[in-house]
Amino acid sequence: MMKAADKAARHLRRDFGEVENLQVSKKGPADFVSTADLKAESIIREELSYARPDYGFLMEESGAHEGSDASDRRWIVDPLDGTTNFLHGLPHWAISIALEERGELIAGLVFDPIKDEVFRAEKGQGAFLNDRRIRASAPRDMSSSLVATGMVRASGDARYFAELQAALMGTGGIRRWGTASLDLAYVAAGRYQGFWEYGLSPWDVAAGIVILREAGALVSDTSGKPIRLDSPSILAGNDSCHGGLMKLFRQAAAK
Repeated sequence: MMKAADKAARHLRRDFGEVENLQVSKKGPADFVSTADLKAESIIREELSYARPDYGFLMEESGAHEGSDASDRRWIVDPLDGTTNFLHGLPHWAISIALEERGELIAGLVFDPIKDEVFRAEKGQGAFLNDRRIRASAPRDMSSSLVATGMVRASGDARYFAELQAALMGTGGIRRWGTASLDLAYVAAGRYQGFWEYGLSPWDVAAGIVILREAGALVSDTSGKPIRLDSPSILAGNDSCHGGLMKLFRQAAAK
């Protein structure tokens, strides 16, 4: 996974340095695909297929590809999470790769090539930032907790904005960086105490879920139900912030 991500990152760094020259086509509202996305995905698929030729794929740009592995293993790949940041020259984007086995996420990697930070985890082996073990932050008061969110158009309804207001008033601050894989990794590393978002895709969250669990963080949907790759929302946090955000959201819904 690291070899594939590193090889793709070399091309992405080069394209990022020439972002104004990228050929860009509009794929949908606030959702762009560039030559950089497609090239990175092709590199990752080629490298992973060489290493594990029987595994299947679920990829952002090219979709699902069945494998022949007896354990039904597949890679879940976002070759460039934070495409809008990338296209605007903002140095906050990542490569996300996860491994699923019989429907269970067992390994994840989120690589930030600009900061040279690799967040990684395997089931039962702990979570790491480069070579350093990471853990979700210790419980703290909500008033001093820093949380992150993502504002996509699919979540632009009254419920979300009520939650946003509740979190703004009930926490120590909110950040919105536009790269969900890194947001989840930052919760795992203790940089944020919590994160929530609606309308994400499996490749946005798969790697982050593994890293969060191995770092001792809690992850569910915003109602507290167990997280699935097709869940309509995601809520992650340390022991106190996860429950604290759900409480704030329930109170906001009751108003």
